[in-house]
Amino acid sequence: MAPTKRRKAVGLIACLVLGLFVLGVGQAQAKKPEVITMLLCPLGCGTVEGNTILGSMVNKSDPNLILRAQETPGYMFNIREMGKSKHRWKNTVFGTEDDILNYAPLGGQPFFKEFLPQPIKEKFMLVYSDAWWTQGHWWVTLDPSLKKISDLKGKKLGIGLRSQSDWGFNARLDLEFGYGITMKNTKIYHLGPAKMVEELIDGKVDAITMGAGTEPFLKQWLVAGPMRNLEASGRKIYYIGLDPEVVEKLNQKFGTSYMALTIPPGTLPGQTKPLIAGADRGYYAAHHTFSEELAYKLVKAVVQYGKKMGEVHALWKIWSPELMVSGLTDTNAHPGAIKAYKELGIWKFRKQYKPVKLWWEK
Repeated sequence: MAPTKRRKAVGLIACLVLGLFVLGVGQAQAKKPEVITMLLCPLGCGTVEGNTILGSMVNKSDPNLILRAQETPGYMFNIREMGKSKHRWKNTVFGTEDDILNYAPLGGQPFFKEFLPQPIKEKFMLVYSDAWWTQGHWWVTLDPSLKKISDLKGKKLGIGLRSQSDWGFNARLDLEFGYGITMKNTKIYHLGPAKMVEELIDGKVDAITMGAGTEPFLKQWLVAGPMRNLEASGRKIYYIGLDPEVVEKLNQKFGTSYMALTIPPGTLPGQTKPLIAGADRGYYAAHHTFSEELAYKLVKAVVQYGKKMGEVHALWKIWSPELMVSGLTDTNAHPGAIKAYKELGIWKFRKQYKPVKLWWEK
């Protein structure tokens, strides 16, 4: 081959190789996975394991969408982390509750400073609800003489960690603002759910807070793991409910949306009478700058696999489209989530439930 022809051939091959390389890079970039990080709670809480399974299902059908379940110390940690970490805002959702979102701006004030050292005034929006939770809003004891929460004053009490919204924060809130029971007049120990069960059985504390989850129809109840551990001890368990007037007192004082729910007899181990528990609503929330596309895809995925998840994971047995939109409004819900709900035909269900009003709406 003549030198000129050889140079032309080499040049043609080089252009072809370069073109294929550029095309390959373009295809690789187009297929770059979209990652949604999910800040959850301590390992063992259930949602870490459940969302890991959900992520596996989603990724099998859509290899370019990854749900990355991340263990955290609890919901109080989550709100603080999201308040300061701007790099998370566009691709992270976090486990929280309606009341915690409203307490966030009160950080740094008396009582709240212990749990929220600084005010958090970022605008977070709701993506979907995963449960109605009662953790921290009722108690158990092995002492039959303790019949009301007011009887706990001056006793030794075990509650959740300071990084936990329900087990720790809400328990303290109920005690102090509902009954005048404080760290000054009562021995209150932040032990964590597992440890406080051990301490109760060993007689080192007189009563501990406990929990269960439910859904808008109040037909399905999830009994918390620590409650099952206490049941396994074989001891006689006595239940102490929250007074309904305290629920209303807290709502009036803080503008929250706590509910007084009745746990039917037989729901809990050895429970023979109805038990009144306070409840808040659990949500996955996101910063208002969170990707609308990711919010849309996340809601679509949860609805697609929600029923199947209920067959493989206990926490998902309470799932329903109605639960997902309970408390959501045109104002407080993320636009990407609303788009998905409307396409799926379930946005209308939100009207059946009392809406959540977040602090930045007031």
